[in-house]
Amino acid sequence: MEQSLIAAVSGIAADQTYLDVIGSNIANSNTTAYKSQTAQFTDLLAEQISGASAPVAGGQSGGINPISVGAGVRIGAVTSNESQGAIQATNVPTDVAIQGNGFLVAQQYGQAIYTRDGNLTLDANGNLATQSGGLVQGWMANSQGVISTSSPTGPLTIPTSTTMPATATTEMTLGGNLPAWSKTSTPITTTINAYDSLGNAVPVTFTFTPGTTANTWTIQGTVPNPTNPTGTPTNLWTTPPTITFGPSPAGQITAITGATTNADGSMSLQVPTPAGYAFPSSSSGSTSGTGSSNWTINFPNPGSPGAVTQYSGQQSLSVTGVDGYSAGTLSGYSIGADGVIEGSFSNGKTLAIGQIALAQFSNPGGLNSQGNLMYTQSSNSGQPIVGVAGTGGLGSLVGGALEGSNVNLSSQLTDLIVAQEAYQANTKVVSTTAANLNALAQIA
Repeated sequence: MEQSLIAAVSGIAADQTYLDVIGSNIANSNTTAYKSQTAQFTDLLAEQISGASAPVAGGQSGGINPISVGAGVRIGAVTSNESQGAIQATNVPTDVAIQGNGFLVAQQYGQAIYTRDGNLTLDANGNLATQSGGLVQGWMANSQGVISTSSPTGPLTIPTSTTMPATATTEMTLGGNLPAWSKTSTPITTTINAYDSLGNAVPVTFTFTPGTTANTWTIQGTVPNPTNPTGTPTNLWTTPPTITFGPSPAGQITAITGATTNADGSMSLQVPTPAGYAFPSSSSGSTSGTGSSNWTINFPNPGSPGAVTQYSGQQSLSVTGVDGYSAGTLSGYSIGADGVIEGSFSNGKTLAIGQIALAQFSNPGGLNSQGNLMYTQSSNSGQPIVGVAGTGGLGSLVGGALEGSNVNLSSQLTDLIVAQEAYQANTKVVSTTAANLNALAQIA
């Protein structure tokens, strides 16, 4: 009779743990990236009353099965449900959700910790950190925005004082339509700002003038005179190049004097950078044609959508592209699907600042929980495999969002009723066994 009491007590203890697990799940139903847990029951070693016997030869007697009585129950394991939680947009730039497999990697007090909680923040030093102070790991970009993911990971920093240095213009691209040629056609002009090495804007005006031969135009570029900005502009070409349009193919460029034809069919004109401005290796001379550094003026492949054309109708010629820009300060940032933190600068440009690393384990359920949704490697989790989001089985990242808890409240409430009934049934076994023992004591 004591066996039933022992079994019932073990059931009460197991059901209490079951209730603890359910209570934790319900309490964390709104916790970022929380993974629900499930209690797994297993029986205790049974008490064998009698062993098995084999059948007697000749059909004299059949075999007899062993007789054993269970000794109760225990919690064999508490497993985590690693399924994806719902992605919820927050529009907070430091928030990031993991869509798929993987953990964020952080370092705290010299220990590697792993989490799916992407509710990150910036500390006083500009370090990207977890809410508990772990320094999020990844790869920082160099000054040109290049990231080497083959190098060791380190803390990621997003200093608000980040400045993008100015870059001098080296090339421009023209595109659009010139009106059908006529000797009396009005010259067409278009102006764009180029930038010198200090980030100063230098307005460059291109003028297309109808040539004396049908379907030809000359091109000249001018910049303000650096010593007398209100005076006569400085020409870029001593002799303006001539652009010839087909009749075959009609309306498309067939030749540009002095131009180079590139492998993709586009054409490029070289013009020395204007003297008197802070362009790299610019000449100290006074006129174009003497500089030792060139601008490249690109004309897209004739027939392509962005090509310079000559058709009857409205003119739309413009500079469709120019490199170079002024210096800029960091005004914002965002996290991409591959974990790249891209900074937005006051000059309208973007530049990679760093890239968040992810880690995965062969058995994520084997990680040691440290609280605060932080985990550490264990002997049964396997070694961390660190890589780039979206590669090697790792999930992608969703910037400005958080992963919600994957707790299903409906199933948890159902489990709560089951646990309650089992708990009450075990207490009934205890009270019944006690009553029986009391009755035996009274007989004695």
